[in-house]
Amino acid sequence: MQRRNTQKKKNLAVVLAIAAVVLLTVALIITLAGRNTSTVKKADDKNKAQNQETSSMQTVSLEDAEFAAKQYDYDKAIEIAKSLDSSDSDIQSKISEWETAKGSLVEYPSDKITHVFVHSLIYDNSLAFDGDAKQDGYNLVMTTVNEFNDIIDELYKKGYVLVNLHDIATFDSEGNLVDGHIYLPEGKKAMVLSQDDTCYYHSQEGDGIADKLIIDENGEVKNHYTGKNGEEIGDFDMVPIIDTFVKEHPDFSYHGHKGAIAVTGYNGVLGYRTDTVYDTRPEGEVDPDQQAFLDAHPDFDYQKECEEAKKVADKIKENGWEFASHSWGHKNYGSYDLELTKTDNEKFQERVIPIIGKTDILIFPNGTDIMNGIAPYDQDNDKFEYLRDYFRIYCTVDSAQYWLQKGPNYMRMGRRNLDGYRMYHNPELLEDLFDSKAILDKDRPLPVPDMSHYG
Repeated sequence: MQRRNTQKKKNLAVVLAIAAVVLLTVALIITLAGRNTSTVKKADDKNKAQNQETSSMQTVSLEDAEFAAKQYDYDKAIEIAKSLDSSDSDIQSKISEWETAKGSLVEYPSDKITHVFVHSLIYDNSLAFDGDAKQDGYNLVMTTVNEFNDIIDELYKKGYVLVNLHDIATFDSEGNLVDGHIYLPEGKKAMVLSQDDTCYYHSQEGDGIADKLIIDENGEVKNHYTGKNGEEIGDFDMVPIIDTFVKEHPDFSYHGHKGAIAVTGYNGVLGYRTDTVYDTRPEGEVDPDQQAFLDAHPDFDYQKECEEAKKVADKIKENGWEFASHSWGHKNYGSYDLELTKTDNEKFQERVIPIIGKTDILIFPNGTDIMNGIAPYDQDNDKFEYLRDYFRIYCTVDSAQYWLQKGPNYMRMGRRNLDGYRMYHNPELLEDLFDSKAILDKDRPLPVPDMSHYG
């Protein structure tokens, strides 16, 4: 009996030993498999990164380089070309051609840059000029799509090239002005283009003006418009019209730059109802137009509205545009006291900047300025002292062909209005740009009234 028990113990020990060996073997296999999986994953990650890098490089083509060259950005064109097959004789020939072209450029004088602007464009004349109480205002300060298209054609034929305000001047970390340098072929002329009130106000609904800016199914910025034929998507205002024109005429744009878009905030921006009043709806602060909108859209999603607006704003900037403040409430900073100016600008900073991003450009509403006349900004001016913490570039309205003032820490620029009032009453002031008589839309009611009919 004792011998049997001893044998059983020996057998059990053998079984346990074998089991231990099996467990160790399994553990080793799992460890090695894990190591192999990790190695494979690392290899896959490395291959994926390499593929992404290769894919990114493959997205740049000789056509991209040629497009950049047409926009006088020869450094970019050459850089793209060099990233391609450097042994290709055609590419080498292009690089040589662009280096020669770059050497022939001349610096364009900043004090000879004209700045023109429009408001939101009228797409359907029959709805804007329908004899109601708003007709005179539209007739005075608005431009039709037909007129704008003709104006752009004329400007292009005369050799004008669109530049941004920051091509003229930038500012260092201390806020000091740094002169910009614009190099163009001999005979080309730099021009700044801007638009006021790119917000698509409630008050314009049903008057033949676009509803908003959107990103269409092709990833392009277009207008959404609601009119007699229902909803349409297309080029019904300045931004998409210029975007399309530059695609067809890349040499109309300097380094892909297109101009400035001035927005207020009280009805939101770009046609999106992004002001906080649409979200919080404080008693006594929701005006009748805003309330009518909210009543008509019971499913309104404020957060989604802001997200969509920001996507469009980001795409607009990616396409070569700059944003500017036009004040939050379209207020006259020239007649406002300091406290009212602060209150309005704080609303702009809090409610609009999160959508459009930072901007140091202030385009004064109503063409006013914080100082009268052309004397340089007084550093002791309390409004300038306050505003320069936010803005460095200031634009007003001026009928002069050129008006530019550079201070130690700011730039001021006059703008010329291309609207019914200017084209009809002062066509001689636009002769360097186009023939106003040939541009005026046949649907525009004449005579265009004087400014006493506006506002």
